[in-house]
Amino acid sequence: MLYLPSRAPFDLWDRNARHGIKLYVRRVFIMDDAEQLLPAYLRFVRGVVDSNDLPLNVSREILQESKDIEAIRGGCARKVLGLLEELASNDKEKYATFWGAFGPVLKEGVGEDHANKDRIAGLLRFASTCADTADETVSLTDYLGRIKEGQDKIYYVTAETFNAARNSPHLEVFRKKGVEVLLLSDRVDEWVVTHLPEFEGRTLVSVAKGGLDLGKLEDEAERKEKEQEATEFKDLVDRIRKSLGERVKDVRVTHRLTESPACLVADLNDMSGNLARLLKAAGQPAPVSKPILEINPKHPVVLRLTNEDRNFDDWTAVLLDQALLAEGGQLDDPATFVKRINQLMLEMRGGESRIILPG
Repeated sequence: MLYLPSRAPFDLWDRNARHGIKLYVRRVFIMDDAEQLLPAYLRFVRGVVDSNDLPLNVSREILQESKDIEAIRGGCARKVLGLLEELASNDKEKYATFWGAFGPVLKEGVGEDHANKDRIAGLLRFASTCADTADETVSLTDYLGRIKEGQDKIYYVTAETFNAARNSPHLEVFRKKGVEVLLLSDRVDEWVVTHLPEFEGRTLVSVAKGGLDLGKLEDEAERKEKEQEATEFKDLVDRIRKSLGERVKDVRVTHRLTESPACLVADLNDMSGNLARLLKAAGQPAPVSKPILEINPKHPVVLRLTNEDRNFDDWTAVLLDQALLAEGGQLDDPATFVKRINQLMLEMRGGESRIILPG
């Protein structure tokens, strides 16, 4: 007998604490918190299991090695997932309440339970640009039901907060084309997308990694424009690349931006900037990877750089730092950034600053 509590216990996030269900053998009580009877991502489940196959002198050590326990654990997991699927289909309000309390824990199962990964993926809920709110109400099935004609991917963006995800410059071209993007801001979401490469035949793709490939969502005129601007701005891209040097992996023209002058993207096989920041905050080492700077060839700031000589290095440094801040990163040297901004503001006024004294 298994059931779902209405509220999360205080120690839900402590994976080292004992979470489990009561074990009976032939109606004889054996132990509380038999964590071997359920996978860790279902540690919020409460209930009782009564087995006729286990010995009465069963211990925790025996539980870890028993094939009967493996069968019980698999059966319990399938039963709980079936209950959740029924709840999600027949009572969306109750499922929303459940998700608010236990959703991030259930997400762990995508990487922990390969046998049930697809079922767990169907139970996941996310925020998205469709609703444009922080409420996690969108399932992957809902997303596919609204997919644009010619769209063959599921797009997402990860960030440390909902507002950072919602206002990410990487979303600009997707908003322009009306393409829905999942907004992932839970810490566990980076784990989820790492272990969930596709859903129902559609690949999950980060809008902040690799080159922008919209496939059939992009017409021939747009492709020709991209090629033309890449050629037209080649000299500027080379100058920016030389100016920034080792701070970036590459510089290139982009068409994922409509309002911002520049953005940072991770190379396709590199770790995302958000994941690197999460690892650093947790005291874990992260591979060192340099970002790619993409510039918007239509933005006035970028166009100004084509005729800038005197302060070119300062402008490109500001462009890079602003792109880093826009994606939720932190500057290594904020004081220099502020000084550079102040100096460029004075230069734009003709190099003169006037102090007006009161009276």
